[in-house]
Amino acid sequence: MSYLEQLDQLIQQIKITKEPEKLLIGYKAYMELMNDRKFYEDVVGSSMNPNKRRYKKIKIKITQDDFQLDVI
Repeated sequence: MSYLEQLDQLIQQIKITKEPEKLLIGYKAYMELMNDRKFYEDVVGSSMNPNKRRYKKIKIKITQDDFQLDVI
C-alpha cells in the first residue's frame, strides 16, 4: 500500500467521527508523497507558500519523525 493510499484511508477513518484539522506527516513520508502526482498537484496547487499548503483542504504539518502519518 502506498503512502497516499494510507493517508487517504486515515482521512476517511477520522471523517467518520469528526472533521480532520491537520495532517501530521514525517519529512521522509512527505518526500515520498510528493513523488505521487495526485498528491503533488493538490498540495502545490493549494498555496504558493509552503507553510500554508493543504491536502484535501486539510492543513499539513511536517514533523521530524521520519515516516509519520497521522490525522488529527
